[in-house]
Amino acid sequence: MTAKNQRLALALLAVGAILAAALLALSGLKDQAAFFYAPGDVARAVPPPDQAVRLGGMVQKGSIRRARDGVSIAFVVTDGRATTPVTFSGIAPDLFREGSGVVAEGHFNADRSFTATNLLAKHDEKYMPPEVAGRMHETTTLED
Repeated sequence: MTAKNQRLALALLAVGAILAAALLALSGLKDQAAFFYAPGDVARAVPPPDQAVRLGGMVQKGSIRRARDGVSIAFVVTDGRATTPVTFSGIAPDLFREGSGVVAEGHFNADRSFTATNLLAKHDEKYMPPEVAGRMHETTTLED
């Protein structure tokens, strides 16, 4: 075998190994992927029950109901077009409140309700951490 053929075989073997590694990585991540839905998407077609998904929208005003156990919460997520009832058992984030954005990770049930295993509260686009806001108003002087 000539040196040119050896280099070609080695290059093809390297490309094949990279493709195999990429396919292996993608197949391993397939089960970890969570699709994102809004309540309007759910109104058109409900995802299969027990499939890991994310539900995003705004917490509807007046919808938060806390159970007596202190850790279970029921609320409604809306996107302005449709609503989806959500139940969550655990400690809610500090930013979780009515009228704020939320992303709930979990799964849909057969009755179109959503059971969340994790809540991610979102603040509006005007939010700025106090440390950054304080620094923006500081003035610095340059000495000659």
